[in-house]
Amino acid sequence: MSATADHAESLAARLGFQSEQVVQEIGYDDDVDQEFRDAVEELVGELVDEEYDDVADAVLLWFREDDGDLTDALVDATELVEDAALILLLTPKTGRDGYVEASDISEAAETAGLSQTRSISVGKEWAATKLVTPKTAAKTKR
Repeated sequence: MSATADHAESLAARLGFQSEQVVQEIGYDDDVDQEFRDAVEELVGELVDEEYDDVADAVLLWFREDDGDLTDALVDATELVEDAALILLLTPKTGRDGYVEASDISEAAETAGLSQTRSISVGKEWAATKLVTPKTAAKTKR
């Protein structure tokens, strides 16, 4: 494994992904950061797709400005997750096609009942915003 791949896998672990978690991936397309995606998959095992209809431990959500309503995407992403689940929102970096304003992310996360913990670069083109479902919010939605 290359040093860059080691870094990506280490980053995936630092963001909160754990071995053998069920991680649902939403918004996958050919523009995603494949190295980071592969690192998450290497750490957790196979990612499940948008059609997965059981409870997931975490969500990897790739979102671009023209993908629709971010609040709706976040609400949909949290429908079948464990309490206090990790939702990793990946958006294109500033100046890239599909960039999403930080204020839009913050507002959508709050409206969706998520707590924003931090943002970090996950590759040349993508930034990640770590969101967490509060335990009480997850229980009242069901």
